Amino acid sequence: MKKALINASVASMIEEFNMENIKILIDLGYSVDVACNFDEGSTISKDKIKKLKVKLHKMNVEVYHIPIPRKITSVKGIYISYMKTKRLMEKERYSLIHCHSPIGGVISRFANYRLGKKRGRLVYTAHGFHFHKTAPLKNWIIYYPIEKLFSKFTDVLVTINSEDYNRALKKLKARNTIYIPGVGIDTKSINNIFVDKYAYRETLGINPNSFVILSVGELNDNKNHEVIIDALSKLHNKKITYIICGIGPLEEYLVNKIKSKGLVDRVILLGYREDIFEIAKSSDVFAFPSKREGLGVAALEAMACGLPLITSNVHGINDYSINGVTGYKCPPNDIESFKRILITLYKNKNLINDIAQNNKKSAIKYDVNKIREDLINIYKDNDLV
Repeated sequence: MKKALINASVASMIEEFNMENIKILIDLGYSVDVACNFDEGSTISKDKIKKLKVKLHKMNVEVYHIPIPRKITSVKGIYISYMKTKRLMEKERYSLIHCHSPIGGVISRFANYRLGKKRGRLVYTAHGFHFHKTAPLKNWIIYYPIEKLFSKFTDVLVTINSEDYNRALKKLKARNTIYIPGVGIDTKSINNIFVDKYAYRETLGINPNSFVILSVGELNDNKNHEVIIDALSKLHNKKITYIICGIGPLEEYLVNKIKSKGLVDRVILLGYREDIFEIAKSSDVFAFPSKREGLGVAALEAMACGLPLITSNVHGINDYSINGVTGYKCPPNDIESFKRILITLYKNKNLINDIAQNNKKSAIKYDVNKIREDLINIYKDNDLV
């Protein structure tokens, strides 16, 4: 039987971005293994990781813990992970490897390259290059040369937004470069969810009559939740509530910021949630002020739920965030602009309703079934080598 390896930095990348890929490979006759860091760095709970392992075992998927670090400065950790990955590849002799994340992608590509004639066909999905139009200079100095070098060891480079795709075609050296609009969202499941908007708010401890802003994402610097908190602090409107779903290293910092701004009753950190669609359908707008995004599954799912978007104007977000059409966008650190957008949407329910209907239709472009067809073609097309 043909063997395939799905390699990612952390378990949450398997759970959130690769379960469909695994199903496709199994349907194509592959025996599939998964390798990632199951112990640290995930944006899902420990209990969810345990359930993920059980789910994979039921699919006859073997799991391997590779302690891939998230920091590029962790040289020892990267070396250890490289050696473990290379030994795994030597032992299992994979004919296909699909890798993800900057560090995990470098480790997998170099390990596979070092196998020489025993190497497998390698697909790398770039979930958003760290070097882009508005990226800081240090990102270009560090990440661009690395990606350019390791693109030479890439049979198929999958990019998920137009900016990355165009740059990869011109500047990188992968044998084939392909654009796929994301990892896919399940619009059918989203459409089949019905909730009593106001009753569900009460279960979350939210005033049913509030104007509810929702964000979903890891509590880290890149997701930039604090710009919405800062904008909210300038509004002095107790009828607006901001809820954030996610866990991450900035949780304590955000809690302290919320207290210092006097927003304890207006900003709620809900932690990791498995009822995101229900929460989205109980909200009024979706805030996505990231400093960098390959595309942004959370925002696309929010669109499918019928929420207007308040976003930053950077990177992959620009592929779908259109002023006055899907919502509004502005520079990621422009507190005053976010404040004005919040006021505009708060005061105009008809505008919200119009945008909601448009967003539901626009989200269909990113449906998982459309993405599935593209991935099947990549996995099956041996000419893409």
